[in-house]
Amino acid sequence: MSEKVDVVVMGAGAAGLMCAAEAGKRGRSVLILDHAKKPGRKILISGGGRCNFTNYDVSAANYLCGNPHFVKSALSQYTNWDFIAMVSKYDIAYEERDHGQLFCLDSAKDIVTMLLAECDQPTIRQRYQVETLAIAKTEQGFHLTTSTGDIECQSLVVATGGLSMPKLGATPFGYKIAEQFGLPVLPTTAGLVPFTLHVEDKDALAELSGIAVPSEIQAECGKVFKEALLFTHRGLSGPAVLQISSYWKPGQALSINLVPNVDIDELLTRSREKHPNQSLKNTLARVLPKRLVEVLIERQLLSDKPLKQLNPKELSAVSDTLQQWRIVPNGTEGYRTAEVTLGGVDTDSLSSKTMACKTVPGLYFVGEVMDVTGWLGGYNFQWAWSSGYVAGQWA
Repeated sequence: MSEKVDVVVMGAGAAGLMCAAEAGKRGRSVLILDHAKKPGRKILISGGGRCNFTNYDVSAANYLCGNPHFVKSALSQYTNWDFIAMVSKYDIAYEERDHGQLFCLDSAKDIVTMLLAECDQPTIRQRYQVETLAIAKTEQGFHLTTSTGDIECQSLVVATGGLSMPKLGATPFGYKIAEQFGLPVLPTTAGLVPFTLHVEDKDALAELSGIAVPSEIQAECGKVFKEALLFTHRGLSGPAVLQISSYWKPGQALSINLVPNVDIDELLTRSREKHPNQSLKNTLARVLPKRLVEVLIERQLLSDKPLKQLNPKELSAVSDTLQQWRIVPNGTEGYRTAEVTLGGVDTDSLSSKTMACKTVPGLYFVGEVMDVTGWLGGYNFQWAWSSGYVAGQWA
């Protein structure tokens, strides 16, 4: 005998819990299924345990998607201000950090507790450590064969996430569901992820591990991010690197301005006039970590001479080196440390207004499983809230 419900939500992450809560408010009987032991695992570790849950400034420009207009409807139906209002309703203390990012003051657990409170409705049930073995389309909706029994539902919401952070249980299951029902799945890669370097660069820069500098990083596509760059024992990380990684393609070079907040030409010219005998190294150490300057000299990207020995052409070359330092990453750290997955279920197959599949009645996709990737800064969570909310109005 099959268990019957109106809606099955597959995945108890940000988008899945949001969708379940909204469907429940419409009086729909909802069953949340997840193979993990507990809900919201990715929420709990996000933002260093503080959860960067949204941003004060959210628009379609903050997202990568094969169809750049797709995200507009959901983001307008459920805005960042709507989620901020929910957070305030539950008296969750939060703070604003750089670029309008909003974090919990206490713990990411507050967000999970809030979502579970929203799902605390008579018509909503949750079931964990359940494996879904098969899904079949029926006249009424769907028939699921699971490790705890058979389930029949009218609507099936796929909120299974992407491939990032496999240690948290990430799997390609959502993509397999899409493919089973004939939906295209765009190639997936790790996004918001640190870079690894070729051996020569890695060895030369390894001793800079832990040093962070302001930077402006540009990818070959022309996209630029101005934030901190962090040297690691594997390569490059920090907010600017994570942001640009979503736009980088293997084999491409990055152009990095190591002195984005300094008029380096003016610094060199004035220093040469006032302190002609001062070495280039000591001059640049005023605006850059001394060890970084030494590494650039060791790599012969800069020559350490007294300033008076540098002619205008050489001074200009110093400026170019610091403002357009070029490096070709070896790759990324991959899904192991990636915050998101680029690519996924093709949004052309989905309604931007409802998140419903255009060709399979009753099938919905929400959150990271689809080809929508936000910038670093709370945008991916906002997409989870918005897409989950919208699907919850229809599923």
